[in-house]
Amino acid sequence: MVRGTVIARSKDALVIDVGSVGLKVAVTDAVAMETDLGTTITLHTYLQVREDALNLYGFASEDELVTFELLLGVSGVGPKVALATLGVLSPDALRMAVAGEEPGLIARVPGVGKRTAEKIVLELRDKIKQGVGLQALAGATDADTEVIEALIALGYSVVEAQRAVQKIPKDAVGVEERLRLALSQFTA
Repeated sequence: MVRGTVIARSKDALVIDVGSVGLKVAVTDAVAMETDLGTTITLHTYLQVREDALNLYGFASEDELVTFELLLGVSGVGPKVALATLGVLSPDALRMAVAGEEPGLIARVPGVGKRTAEKIVLELRDKIKQGVGLQALAGATDADTEVIEALIALGYSVVEAQRAVQKIPKDAVGVEERLRLALSQFTA
């Protein structure tokens, strides 16, 4: 875990001052753009140790870190692809895609082809079924999945669709009503 003041940022990284030492931490685009210079931030981190480099990856939540580590366990998926995946799909959306065996959703991530997406679904399916992150899947319904697919078909990103669905009141029933409420999130 890293806690410090953001002293610089780019599209995919933050430089965090931790005790007068600047640490460059690779993050998703969303984290980089939502973080202002001078703010104090806490990130859950993963350190990749290589012969020629030490690379630090940071995440806003522990759930994102755990999902990142699960993705790294998939053959052919490295840190850059795992980070790009979390930049497009929230951990909940990724778990829904894996549990629903929908590699097409994962293949929308830049740098992830059809084969890699199928590998991710195949290799993570059993880990998801064994209970990794099932608490997040418990709230997901078939209606939510249909609403997300409809929003994506209308041109919204997977992340935007997922966020809109999460804001729908729990008492809303039916795909049509849930879709209408999700769409109203974008006009508000």
